[in-house]
Amino acid sequence: MIPDTIERAIVIDAPLERVWSILTEPAFLGRWFGNGEPVRLDLRPGGLLLFDHGVHGALPARIETVEPPRVLSWRWSQGASGEEPDDANATLVEFTLAADEPTGGTRLTLVESGFARLGLPGDEAAVRQRANSQNWPGKLDQLRTHCAAAAA
Repeated sequence: MIPDTIERAIVIDAPLERVWSILTEPAFLGRWFGNGEPVRLDLRPGGLLLFDHGVHGALPARIETVEPPRVLSWRWSQGASGEEPDDANATLVEFTLAADEPTGGTRLTLVESGFARLGLPGDEAAVRQRANSQNWPGKLDQLRTHCAAAAA
């Protein structure tokens, strides 16, 4: 059975509003998940978030939730490059931000869900879940470093 959900939580040494600002900044998102070019971002439910992976093509995502400065989620395809996300090929990525009282920073929780119901061929869903599970810690470290440096 494929695990359906990946969950990670980190504390970032930066105020909530700063973390939100960076998490929704097209230039940062383009460096974080793309080839370095700013992403195309229509920051509203139903809006397009388009990551450019250069030789690997475009990765479209659809914004699901925008509740500044606390909740951001998008649905992105786990299928072929350029494939629009839908219920059969996409996972939901949710970021929840909260003040971290002990540190004065921000607690960010990431949940990516929907791997168990992906309609991908063979064991491709399990491969995607493992890859994403291994990649999120490094991505979250990059976010933490960028936010802390920007807040300094």
